[in-house]
Amino acid sequence: MRRYCDRVSGAEYRSRVRGCLLGGAIGDALGHPVEFWSADVILREYGQPGVRDFQGGGSPAPGLITDDTQMTLFTVQGLIRAGIRRDRGLGLTLGVVHEAYDHWLDTQRLSQPPPGAVGPLGRAGWLYAQRAPGTTCLGALGTARGGGERIRQYGGQATNNSKGCGGVMRVAPIGLLPPSIVTADWCFDAGATAAGYTHGHPTGKLPAGVLAQVVHHLVAGEDLDAALDAAMVTLATHESHEETTEALLAARRLAARGEPTVAAVESLGGGWVAEEALAIAVYAALCHPDSMLDALSVAVTHGGDSDSTGAICGNILGAWHGEDALPPQLLFRVEGRATIAELADDLVLEFTASQRLHGDHGPDTGWRERYG
Repeated sequence: MRRYCDRVSGAEYRSRVRGCLLGGAIGDALGHPVEFWSADVILREYGQPGVRDFQGGGSPAPGLITDDTQMTLFTVQGLIRAGIRRDRGLGLTLGVVHEAYDHWLDTQRLSQPPPGAVGPLGRAGWLYAQRAPGTTCLGALGTARGGGERIRQYGGQATNNSKGCGGVMRVAPIGLLPPSIVTADWCFDAGATAAGYTHGHPTGKLPAGVLAQVVHHLVAGEDLDAALDAAMVTLATHESHEETTEALLAARRLAARGEPTVAAVESLGGGWVAEEALAIAVYAALCHPDSMLDALSVAVTHGGDSDSTGAICGNILGAWHGEDALPPQLLFRVEGRATIAELADDLVLEFTASQRLHGDHGPDTGWRERYG
């Protein structure tokens, strides 16, 4: 099997990073307008084979993203800032991602960027929009602030018992770090830990670990089945893995049967909880591994959390096939396209060219100031 771990700074790596982030945004925006609709209503309104274009807001409709993409982008910003902190000899400190979620919380509580907003995202006015943010994320981050303006201690795990999909839908960027820098096991643990900043139930965390590791293997040049095989081996070593394991096995069994159906999607659940959201996204990607639009249509055409399942499916296929696989008729209309692509490129730059950007003690390129 071909790998390119020895040249991850090349064009193919950049394409997969861009594909993952933009693919997730497209899937998110495709599912957002129908998130609370039943499958019958979706099919009555849009016909077979389901949702295949952005809906609402005039023609052509814009692809408005939700908190799924917002938090995914803040994960990226946190990883870049964690990369910069390596100059201090701290290693890759994941708690900086928790800090990034703290700054995302600002975007949901304020109408515009505050003075001293951190990084390109904190200063992006279009992100200060509430698109049905998850109550668990808001509550956990707010509780961690303890009534203050910032979380009191970054890196602490949530104490709730939620296994909602708000953890898994945002962690794909962890798997995008170059395979020459991080291992598959690190990605699994980091994904689960990052989800745990807001979701305390084991099944709120473990699907996030699976997704991060799957993306890691895809970026390294493996196919989706091989990536799932490896991640499920890791998953089986963790306590309380059974719900996540059964959901993934069910998705793979259904995909092996052939042509996808809405009934098959809904047999996996509604996607409101983490293992179901991951399973639906995996099912859709396996059913249409070579057509992102077909896969995303399957991922969002159901009576559940369509934006989250669409986002995760887009992350997976984008990381696998790169940005050339993105549906162009949707790509040019997705909200924040330029910013998402810019952030993807910055992630690549930080983890492939850091010595030329800032090094151990310099040079002074303005990179540190860019990310606060």
